[in-house]
Amino acid sequence: MSGSLMRLRGLIRKETLQILRDPSSIAIAFVLPAVLLLLFGYGVSLDARHVAFGIVVDQPSAAAASLTAQFRQSPYFAPRDFSSAAAAQAALANESIDGYMWLRSNFARQLDAGREPTIGVFVDGINANNARIIENYVQQSWSVWIAAQAIPGTAATPIAMQPRIWFNPAVSSRDYLVPGLIAVIMTLTGALLTALVIAREWERGTMEALMVTRVSMNEILISKVVPYFILGMGGMVVAVLIAVFLFDVPLHGSILVLTLAAALFMLASLGMGLLISTVAKNQFVAGQIAIITTFLPAFILSGFIFDIASMPVAIQWVTHIVAARYFVSILQTLFLAGTVWSVLVPNLFALLMMAVVFLGAARLAARKRLD
Repeated sequence: MSGSLMRLRGLIRKETLQILRDPSSIAIAFVLPAVLLLLFGYGVSLDARHVAFGIVVDQPSAAAASLTAQFRQSPYFAPRDFSSAAAAQAALANESIDGYMWLRSNFARQLDAGREPTIGVFVDGINANNARIIENYVQQSWSVWIAAQAIPGTAATPIAMQPRIWFNPAVSSRDYLVPGLIAVIMTLTGALLTALVIAREWERGTMEALMVTRVSMNEILISKVVPYFILGMGGMVVAVLIAVFLFDVPLHGSILVLTLAAALFMLASLGMGLLISTVAKNQFVAGQIAIITTFLPAFILSGFIFDIASMPVAIQWVTHIVAARYFVSILQTLFLAGTVWSVLVPNLFALLMMAVVFLGAARLAARKRLD
């Protein structure tokens, strides 16, 4: 065995032993992804279920009872009855309910006269997204009820609209968000693994000891990447298992393609961490830089929550340098749609290029010298 391979094997063994002796790296690789995935998976949701919704009926009637039953049977509403519109308005003002529906005294008379009745719907608009969701739910329930009344004088619609959701039939935001969460969390994990451990070596003085030996910078960098790549892939496995078995997110795509994408993404993330470590030789500073330059862009600019196509053109161009953008697209495709090569291949190629760029930049920035 050549001297280079022997040195490399020794360095990898040293890194492995250091990982086993220092639980912080294992915590970053396994505990941090699990905790963040549970926190965001249960805490972040775009669904509105069991909305506190008030119902005001000025004059009870069979028609009013039929309409309110439509809301009581819906999984989206948790109706509360109010004796007057003033009482419902007071509850809306103190945020006891998110909205209310008001059926005035002429509601049944309008229906008996063959006219489409009018109702009042009031929604708390402080949370604009939640308000739009409630508005859509009310409109849907109203449309179903009014269509069942067969009001005379209204023409039948010649086309029956039956919307179908191909890749998320349950319309569950968790199925859409959790794959993106994996990409965002693994971005932070991969960058922290290498950014903090090398900074720790500078703080402890062990990096200086390596510098005076015969090992090359290539050997040092490879010895840093290999153990933490394996550690990061282990964290990725934990995250996928939590997504599939705890959050019940379907995985329709190929496991091999998922493994390949995760490997390329982990190399890109480790490369970012190595690049950060060449700038900051203090663990606190390295951690702050890693969060600001990896986690925040991944959270905001990856398409995880905010649609990239709706962003300003200049910001859309900026997203192309965010590795998580490509991994989010790959994960959402593999989990929800399957192995769609027309989507996967361009994103896999982009991750490969980013891994080469970040690892290459880390190598160019690394110098075997003591500053």
